[in-house]
Amino acid sequence: MKVALAADHGGFKLKQEIKSLLESMNISYEDFGCECETSVDYPDYALPVAEKVASGEFDRGILVCGTGIGMSIAANKVRGIRCALVHDTFSAKATREHNDSNVLAMGERVIGPGLALDIVKIWLETEFLGGRHERRVDKIKEIEAKHAGVK
Repeated sequence: MKVALAADHGGFKLKQEIKSLLESMNISYEDFGCECETSVDYPDYALPVAEKVASGEFDRGILVCGTGIGMSIAANKVRGIRCALVHDTFSAKATREHNDSNVLAMGERVIGPGLALDIVKIWLETEFLGGRHERRVDKIKEIEAKHAGVK
């Protein structure tokens, strides 16, 4: 598995913790920034991660900002991305099993590092169940295709 990872200034510290977890799990990753706690614009970091996952260059993406909201909104603008904003372990498992989410967003100012790392681990280790859930994901893809290019 190959993971694309990014954060804005509000998620920088948690991103560093996630990098250590990925290394301990022997998961390959690339850090797409930012590298500071000085204010930056979250779409500038969500976009490259979403594009790399959508293109298939990376299997999954992880985004962190203060709340996770901005990152998830920005990432979900990229066709093929199913970014889930998650702050609990049940949702981390469910979004993989039921929604086949390919990008995870979290908020450093919302949850602590212990819970965040549990969420990442569960999200990375959980497989999509398919079956009736595949039909629903396919409907999301149809909506996306229908609205491609709509402004």
